[in-house]
Amino acid sequence: MKPLVECIPNFSEGRRPDVVEQIVDSIRATPGVFLLDYSSDADHNRSVVTFAGSPAGVEAAAFAAIKTAAELIDMTQHEGEHPRIGATDVVPFVPIRGVEMADCVAMARRVGERVGHELGIPVYLYEAAATRPERANLATLRKGQYEGLRDEIATNPDRAPDYGPGELGRAGATVIGARAPLIAYNLYLDTDDVEVADRIARAVRHSGGGLRFVKAIGLLVEGKAQVSMNLTDYTRTPVHRIQELVRVEAARYGQRITHAELIGLIPEQALIDSARWYLQLDLFDDDQILERQLQAAESAGVGAEPFLEAVAAGTPTPGGGSVAALAGALGAALAGMVARLTVGKKRYADVEADMQAAAQIADELRAQLTQAVAEDGLAFQAVLEAYRLPKEDKSRAGAIQAALLGAAEVPLRVARLAAEALDVLTQAAALGNVNAMADAAVGAHVAWAAIEGASLNVRVNLADLADGAQAARLEGELETIRQQGRERLDDVLAQVSQRAGLNA
Repeated sequence: MKPLVECIPNFSEGRRPDVVEQIVDSIRATPGVFLLDYSSDADHNRSVVTFAGSPAGVEAAAFAAIKTAAELIDMTQHEGEHPRIGATDVVPFVPIRGVEMADCVAMARRVGERVGHELGIPVYLYEAAATRPERANLATLRKGQYEGLRDEIATNPDRAPDYGPGELGRAGATVIGARAPLIAYNLYLDTDDVEVADRIARAVRHSGGGLRFVKAIGLLVEGKAQVSMNLTDYTRTPVHRIQELVRVEAARYGQRITHAELIGLIPEQALIDSARWYLQLDLFDDDQILERQLQAAESAGVGAEPFLEAVAAGTPTPGGGSVAALAGALGAALAGMVARLTVGKKRYADVEADMQAAAQIADELRAQLTQAVAEDGLAFQAVLEAYRLPKEDKSRAGAIQAALLGAAEVPLRVARLAAEALDVLTQAAALGNVNAMADAAVGAHVAWAAIEGASLNVRVNLADLADGAQAARLEGELETIRQQGRERLDDVLAQVSQRAGLNA
């Protein structure tokens, strides 16, 4: 399975939908990521965005969003209920699949260094990425909020940033880190007395002697007192336990919970655990959920047909670029096949180590090319969305150029990866099992088709790129890849002809 990282940046803007949309668009336009959810709260004057994707894609999207927010949000004019220190207030990276926490820590530090250096924004690292134990807690970094940090950052060594300048500008500071999945959960009370919410928050949060893995504050939102919480480990302190403690504490003051609010997304298991507890389903098994069984049955039958149907559907995506990426992935898969058909055979014992290494490289290339199948469609979709912006929108021209560049870079990467697959096929054809030479030849042909198909997609996007120098540079890189790829194709076919007598 391909690696997957989630990112949930919080922005200090919840009252200007046009600004929020521009920030979200910068994420949408980044290849390799999927926008999952976003919501805004006018009282908090804050928006929370959730997206996920490949580590490289998520890293790029996070930087793009921070940059956009810095251009559009002025912290000197910002007011809101929620604590904040910057236009992009906090950016957590969360490992989801095929990624370790250490990988997300490295991502946080790379993005943090880039934001500090390129954007001139002070950056603090928190949670698993924190450079000091006391900075692991987000509340510590937000102490005094934007105004307090502005007055202390230059003079108090304890408030010196991990990256960037020791002073605050209009964009404030940004906190970046790595953490486990978090649930942002709010409970509203039947009162407008925010002091009651604050007392309850102090009672339930861990720092006040309450429940572990619970952070809470009391706020006034839409005329009602709110206990605003972050649940940092729902597996050890479940949602239903928090719900009941707030209910008991509220009753002390003659109040009740009127309703709950979820900000962003929640892991399915957190809801299942609460349902099991409230319904007293002690013997309940997660496999009894209808949708899970249906998903398992559907996944078992998934093959090439759904993708082929999508290609044939007459919609813009997936199109030729995605097909080229798939061809490259097939070429890499055949390279891995030939290598593995060689490993373990006495006749080829002297090249076994080489073929084991070749199989591993082929697997890595196949994973990247498979990921590019979706990335190409996302890149083209970003171009369409950029062109759909109103012509009077001042950001339209820049958005179009950025989208075109992204739509050219994805197939260029596909061509490069397919050429690397041809390198592996060259080795496999020269050293591999002679009985698999036809497979090596087919792999070489489809990898070359990937290069040619990707090349067409690169050029069609470069044709409208305003930066001629950049277009020429990318065109030159593409031509080098094509020449190398053609040479490797010829090498593979020559080896196949020589070793197996096949005219491929």
